[in-house]
Amino acid sequence: MPAVRRTLITGGAGFIGSHLAEALLGAGHEVWILDDLSTGRIANLAAVRDNPHLHVVIDSVLHEAVVNELIYKVDEVYHLAAAVGVQLIVDRPVHTITTNINGTEVVLDLCMRFKKRLLVASTSEVYGDRRERVALSEDDRRIYGSTTISRWAYAASKEIDEFLSLAHHRENGLDVVIARLFNTVGPRQSGEYGMVVPRFVARALRGAPLEVYGSGEQSRCFCDVADCIRALQLLIETPSTTGTIYNVGSDRSVTMNELAQLVLDRTGSSSEIVYVPYDEAYGPGFEDMLHRQPSTARIHAAVGWSPSLTLEETIDRVAAGIRADPALASVS
Repeated sequence: MPAVRRTLITGGAGFIGSHLAEALLGAGHEVWILDDLSTGRIANLAAVRDNPHLHVVIDSVLHEAVVNELIYKVDEVYHLAAAVGVQLIVDRPVHTITTNINGTEVVLDLCMRFKKRLLVASTSEVYGDRRERVALSEDDRRIYGSTTISRWAYAASKEIDEFLSLAHHRENGLDVVIARLFNTVGPRQSGEYGMVVPRFVARALRGAPLEVYGSGEQSRCFCDVADCIRALQLLIETPSTTGTIYNVGSDRSVTMNELAQLVLDRTGSSSEIVYVPYDEAYGPGFEDMLHRQPSTARIHAAVGWSPSLTLEETIDRVAAGIRADPALASVS
């Protein structure tokens, strides 16, 4: 694959997208970003905003005419645009379903039309309600709750994205690879929509209580955004990954109780830890998955990727970013 590529990032002004844009521009790529700024921020692109090889289009991935023009002119597409964050999903389920399914359908159809290489970002949420604390492989079965619980709308919408992507590959030969992301964290991430690490860190830095939902014994694995984008680049640059799903995440599992204490230790904060029932945080009937941990054997075998940054290093990077950005410091 040529060193210089013309690349489109949908959702490129978001947390992950902006880091990816920086990496691609640093490698000499010409980058187009499409973002409606519903959760992304132009401020995320401050470090590269004046780069002559960056082109920013403020519009929706649902606007087919705009997406058509962009995909026509590029060589490859990273499709990151999606409704994300537990709070946003609970508050706006219609927006979540429409953005995730219809937006992906537009991108898939146009990448098929113009024969472009595509990476679709999915999520570990597709595994559903996991009770066991074991590493999840890409072909494991999924376990979901009732459709009356809006919590599962995001997982179901991303599941459809995966089905559509693989169907286009098998039926039409679409050159697509799917990355299932497990709790990507790092600088520029906001706690506004429920992301737990920046929410804990922002509160710890200003001495506010760290609010742990439920018992705090639910566990997650957190992958630094720098490691995540390295994985995405390797996946799209390796032709043999086409038509396949890959987990992208850390294999270090921590409970929310352990995470809260680790944040206090790393920030030197004297904040207290308080417990908030799920119903109080998200409304009656909310359901959460107990555990989520990836097996990364497949991606390691395919492209040699493994995460390199520790959770401690990531928390330090998040804290530095929040200290430098008042807009993030005030969000909890």
